[in-house]
Amino acid sequence: MKGFVIKTLINAAAIWVAAWIVPAISLTGDDWKHKTLTVIAVALVFGVVNWLIKPVVQLFSLPLFILTLGLFTFVVNALMLWLTSWASDKLDLDFKVDGFWAALFGALIISLVSWGLSLALDDD
Repeated sequence: MKGFVIKTLINAAAIWVAAWIVPAISLTGDDWKHKTLTVIAVALVFGVVNWLIKPVVQLFSLPLFILTLGLFTFVVNALMLWLTSWASDKLDLDFKVDGFWAALFGALIISLVSWGLSLALDDD
């Protein structure tokens, strides 16, 4: 349970950094409290999308992973972020990704930040 909470908070921080750096990713809200709750909810949605849908997409796109030597992972991550934006819109969360390129750059930033934070924070 502790690992799940830490992973969710790492994803929330990474999503917040991506929204701060990429202009086409917006995280709106009135105050810090609303933005914090929104980014935590988006991180939960992002975790569910990555847990349920990403393995299926990776399985069906396995030939593309092999053909591109794994670089297609960036495209799959971008699609997962874009799907998270769509699901967040349906859940009335103030998170929006405008376009594929924003999703691609955002997914790259989220991957780097979450990787760095996972190294810095030990699960134990």
